[in-house]
Amino acid sequence: MNIILFDETELSDTGRVALGDHRFTHLQQVLKVQPGDQVRVGVIGGDRGQGTIQAINSEYLELEVNLDAAPLPHHPTTLLLSLPRPKMLRRVLRSCAEFGVGSVHIMNSYRVEKSFWQSPLLHPERLRQALLAGLERSGNTLLPEVHFHKRFKPFVEDELAALTGAEDLYIAHPGNHSTFDAPNGTPHWVAVGPEGGFIPYEVESLNAQGGILRSLGQHILSVDTAVPTILGRALP
Repeated sequence: MNIILFDETELSDTGRVALGDHRFTHLQQVLKVQPGDQVRVGVIGGDRGQGTIQAINSEYLELEVNLDAAPLPHHPTTLLLSLPRPKMLRRVLRSCAEFGVGSVHIMNSYRVEKSFWQSPLLHPERLRQALLAGLERSGNTLLPEVHFHKRFKPFVEDELAALTGAEDLYIAHPGNHSTFDAPNGTPHWVAVGPEGGFIPYEVESLNAQGGILRSLGQHILSVDTAVPTILGRALP
């Protein structure tokens, strides 16, 4: 945990935060903090700064907070992702939060099993936990926005162009295509298929919306490997 995150509602009028949950356990047992020590802190969705340990007992500790730094900037990639296996999705979302992705759009496609959409791991609170885990590792405070689109054709044909606007849309897909190398720092979208990839109809539909086929290399990558690869290549 490289930053201690808290909701704005946890911050008192005197600029202090009392922690008695997993954050307290981490500070006490892993970092072994003492009164007077400083740790990195941040408001979820807001500024970052330093927290000074004021008091510790067996049940909680109290931090005095000074927020003097803006959130880290967003990654230039907006991710368009076919719903993977829920446990894999949790890893992917954590990676997105670590890289600073601003928005993730999760859609259906032919090879997505219907049961995936019923998973309790898609509950908003479970998704939030995965995203927060990524933020805590990266030191950032901005939660990615996650949007779900359960019908491929209406979403791609009727909504996608309005969402992408003037930004380029790349399709990460196995084949003899140019290697993905996003313009440095330029906002863009990348579509990633499910296990087994997009079917030809889906590739054609994305092509019709301006999608540009790109390769990640000769090896077939799992979704939770492909996403960090894409985000790493497009770092500003």
